[in-house]
Amino acid sequence: MPPYTLSVNGRSHTVNVPAAMPLLWVLRDTLGLTGTKFGCGIAQCGACTVLVDGEATRTCMTPVSAVSRRSITTIEGLSRDGSHPVQRAWITEDVPQCGFCQSGQVLAAAALLAKKPRPTDAEIDQAMTNICRCGTYQRVRRAIHRAAGEV
Repeated sequence: MPPYTLSVNGRSHTVNVPAAMPLLWVLRDTLGLTGTKFGCGIAQCGACTVLVDGEATRTCMTPVSAVSRRSITTIEGLSRDGSHPVQRAWITEDVPQCGFCQSGQVLAAAALLAKKPRPTDAEIDQAMTNICRCGTYQRVRRAIHRAAGEV
């Protein structure tokens, strides 16, 4: 069980965990960053989404060995005070209902806007594959358009 060095939210962490351990559990159980949620366990729902080198990544199926020495951003690291444009737009548009999927949704939206600063509805629909059990998809789209003016 070799140690892995992770860069999470700008801080370096050395973890002694099995190579195949999903990043989700390293973040939650080893590092105590519980904003990333477990949803389906098969990389379909997106509740576990974080950014790895700026790419939206589903952590429930990503082994820790695949992300050693890469830059990982969790919801806790997007901004310390909720000031990221996507977070502000989420609040303004009242996106969350139950809130369970929202950390993954916010990070997926941030990744989208980093690549496409002014996405169309079709581009949003194609990129935002995270599942929201409450069905707040129209609010998600409005929030992304709102944040696009600020990113």
